[in-house]
Amino acid sequence: MMSYDEYMKSVIQPMRTELTTNGFEELRTPEEVEAKLGDLKGTALVVVNSVCGCAAGLARPAVVHSLRNDKKPDHLYTVFAGQDKEATAKAREYFTGYAPSSPSFALLKDGKLVHMIERHEIENRSLEEIAADLTAAYDKYCG
Repeated sequence: MMSYDEYMKSVIQPMRTELTTNGFEELRTPEEVEAKLGDLKGTALVVVNSVCGCAAGLARPAVVHSLRNDKKPDHLYTVFAGQDKEATAKAREYFTGYAPSSPSFALLKDGKLVHMIERHEIENRSLEEIAADLTAAYDKYCG
């Protein structure tokens, strides 16, 4: 019989894999977050992943679609809200001025937040609209 933790890991792994197979590096501890974002040079997109339906149906597919853009972030990172709680809390320290939101997308440039897309800007929108918001930010802030 599978334990609850084993069951949750098996359920959540495909949600993690959807991003990691598309170039995102998972940050699972506060130390990993600090190591990557603490002295960031260039641009980084941080996806706050989630088990909710809008993450599965909209957020993850939209962010993957957005990476087809000519300009894109130098670094791609993800934290998982509700799963890697301490890492997510540490990442959110970089999203000044915004309440915790999952799923969400944060674009940082040289360690400073330059664009944020919160859950309420993901829900009830099309994948294409969300991807267009992301690519507009890439065009504005990325190399």
